[in-house]
Amino acid sequence: MPFLVQAIIDDHTLAVTTETAKQASAKAVEWHVTGRFSNVSISDGTKTYSIDAFSLAMALPEIANTIEVAEPGLRANDAGG
Repeated sequence: MPFLVQAIIDDHTLAVTTETAKQASAKAVEWHVTGRFSNVSISDGTKTYSIDAFSLAMALPEIANTIEVAEPGLRANDAGG
């Protein structure tokens, strides 16, 4: 699934399409860290995310899958104790 990374520099929008979530995240962080870009966002075609929200959205399913693999009979709600 392609991801669109967008940012604003000097009142102009800069955009790049990446093939993976990892590439999109890396590009967004790169643009943010340089400090020259503002309003960096990532879109999956359905929803637009900030860098923080995108990281969380990508991490939660991965965490859930890890829990399911480690404890096949354990439900996600049971993990907290």
